[in-house]
Amino acid sequence: MTNPFSQHGAFSWFELMTTAHDDAKAFYREMFGWELDDQPMPTMPDTPYTVVKVAEQEAAGIMPLLPNMQGVPPHWALYITVNDVDASAKQVEMLGGKVLMTPTDIPDVGRFAVIQDPQGATLNIMTYQMPAASGDI
Repeated sequence: MTNPFSQHGAFSWFELMTTAHDDAKAFYREMFGWELDDQPMPTMPDTPYTVVKVAEQEAAGIMPLLPNMQGVPPHWALYITVNDVDASAKQVEMLGGKVLMTPTDIPDVGRFAVIQDPQGATLNIMTYQMPAASGDI
């Protein structure tokens, strides 16, 4: 199977943003048997982040809604891999969509943007930082 973190157009990550982080963890652990691994977020050390593992594979994250998201209901967000997030953000606008959050770096992960299609649906596009090949410096 192709790696969803390097395949343009692949669904690569899912993230629950919620008002009740611990309650959500308990619900999904019981509902689906997910293994949950709390991990620090280097850019937001006071914000809990839980990585969801299914069959030992990291598949999603659970985190609280951020303070700047007042009024936004809890929701699942999805990430689609793109080859170049900056070029893709420009393409979104050329195709009649909107860029709701300009391309932004996530240290040691990649670069993402939040977009909205012409019908109003939102999603995240992401170019992942790939580990250096062996022998690269």
